[in-house]
Amino acid sequence: MRFAPVLLLSTLLTAAVVAQQPPTQAPGSKNPAAITGGTYTADAGHTLVEWTVDHLGFTPYFGLFGNITGTLTLDPKNLAAAKVDVSIPVAEVTTASAGLTKHLLKPADAGKAADFFGAAPAPARFVSTRVTPSGQTAKIAGNLTLNGVTRPVTLDAAFYGAGKMPAQMGGKENVGFTATTSIRRSEFNVGYGIPMVSDEVKLKITAAFQK
Repeated sequence: MRFAPVLLLSTLLTAAVVAQQPPTQAPGSKNPAAITGGTYTADAGHTLVEWTVDHLGFTPYFGLFGNITGTLTLDPKNLAAAKVDVSIPVAEVTTASAGLTKHLLKPADAGKAADFFGAAPAPARFVSTRVTPSGQTAKIAGNLTLNGVTRPVTLDAAFYGAGKMPAQMGGKENVGFTATTSIRRSEFNVGYGIPMVSDEVKLKITAAFQK
């Protein structure tokens, strides 16, 4: 029986190592049956809005907004009743150029409007008003508030995946979507450089939510 403690210790260590092993396959599934519904919170670390403009007709140029917060209310049996309300921290805009990032957030000169967002801009916000589902895609109509202006915007959204995280990774239920749309920045009083830099801004969204 003197070997029992050694055997017990070995068993416990083996169990601990197994528990710490990463999952052998991705927990997410493209099967919409994996969605349980309810109220989800935006996963700020994995939700991104990519914006792209045409630069002088030579190349597209893109940047990112991250750290997005908000909620999604979703009933898989009644997708048309879904609601989304998210906030995008414009002040945390990211580009590959430190100079451009600084210009986007440059304070307005005395008596003039800012070239782009200005210093300490308020977060943008999108609030859905209608969801029109079609299979695993949907059109999400809503109001976008940006730079103090609110205008209607429609997202072309698609279901990407759902499932439950492994226990060692938090065990939360997750659901993800992609979406695209375009806006005219001049309609939100961001008119600097038009038409050398395009008025149209294409948006590509990766949205992750957890429950």
